[in-house]
Amino acid sequence: MAKIVKKHQPDCFLVTGGGLATEINTGLFNWIPELNAIGRSEGDDVILVIAKDALTVKKYGWHRGVKSSEISKYYMGDYSSTHRFVYEGNRPKNLDLIAYPAWDLLESDPYGHNLLEDYIKVPVWGLAANNSSATPFTMKRSLTTVSSRGCPYSCAFCYRGAQGEKNYGMRSLEHIAQQILGYVNKYDLDFIGFPDDNFAVSRKRIKRISKVFKEYGVDQIRWGTHTRMDEADKRAFHMANAGCVYIGFGAESADEHTLTNMQKGGFILKNGLTPVQINGNTYQFPTTMVNAIQNCKSVGIHPNCTWIMAYPGEELQHLKTSVAFILWQKEFWSRGVHPGSHEYTMTQEAINQAMFTATAYPGTTMWRVVKEQLKEHFDISYNERGEPNCDDNFHNYVLELDDATKVLNNKNGDPVNFGAMSMDQFLQAREYIDNRQIEKILEM
Repeated sequence: MAKIVKKHQPDCFLVTGGGLATEINTGLFNWIPELNAIGRSEGDDVILVIAKDALTVKKYGWHRGVKSSEISKYYMGDYSSTHRFVYEGNRPKNLDLIAYPAWDLLESDPYGHNLLEDYIKVPVWGLAANNSSATPFTMKRSLTTVSSRGCPYSCAFCYRGAQGEKNYGMRSLEHIAQQILGYVNKYDLDFIGFPDDNFAVSRKRIKRISKVFKEYGVDQIRWGTHTRMDEADKRAFHMANAGCVYIGFGAESADEHTLTNMQKGGFILKNGLTPVQINGNTYQFPTTMVNAIQNCKSVGIHPNCTWIMAYPGEELQHLKTSVAFILWQKEFWSRGVHPGSHEYTMTQEAINQAMFTATAYPGTTMWRVVKEQLKEHFDISYNERGEPNCDDNFHNYVLELDDATKVLNNKNGDPVNFGAMSMDQFLQAREYIDNRQIEKILEM
């Protein structure tokens, strides 16, 4: 896209942002030399500075513009014969003052086609969404909005830089309720999704949510979001009373050993373990996770758990605990439902059985844990600060991070397994997961 843009608009001020810019930083100039600037972290405030710099360059030209007193502090100089900027975004003080997404720009493309209608008809979550989510219900018309930014936790596999890092910030419930009401009335929606990193961090906000949503008349509108499983306590009841019917949980693992390695153990394991029998064997599940599922069922919220296999240190026995928890969910949700009924089939299908393959993303704790393996498998080298050199080897690795379920192949074409199970076990387990035969993993 950068090549196409510069071909038609060679003098434009070309900027990129998002997770890639935040993680890779100035190395992105090596891979996309057409860029004039990158915008890191949040962009709401710094976009005004970017626009002002672009105007200065347009007014004076590049040579005079970058030397003028009007240019911002984010100018980094001439880099590979091109003037470059690196913008560091920050959090606006009041998220309620940020404009809504300009959906109206999608109401007609240059040929008069309504792209927004196509987008609205694609479900946010569910089997048809093809995004590792499953639901027992459907949605015909849905849109998303974000109610909070950042996450105060530090899971080892996660990079939060593009959405505020550990700096957690929230919009007011009143502002959110007004937006829901406006969206539903304007676009005739039957579902609203909040793809926040962590919707329920603030107990105070969640305690008020039912009252506020009722006041604005949106408590009967279906919506869903993401939280941690240790937050599905009394907060789940308040959320359900406000119309919540779906919570996506980043469970990742149900095993004590793996959760500890993932840096998720502190909150998930604080209530101890609960023994549960699956297929004649006893597994120790985190009580917090069991309670989260039970609480959701009691209030009519569908819980969707996502999972990661082959995290560093995970052996086959640890993976089996996660598989057993998935099977327990299927049994728990099907209690009292006739096995041959449509309701039973829907219940079974609505329990997510997919798993991501543990993959090292730049900037994460996991990356540092498997740093030497990355060097061995992909010839990734590092500078004096310990950061990866943005050469062709690192570029090729990043290009492979397009599908979190697939198995990465190294420079020789061999599969890469960051976990502690044997390669044969890893590949067999991955095959069972991909073929929706996870129960066979318990027989390995």
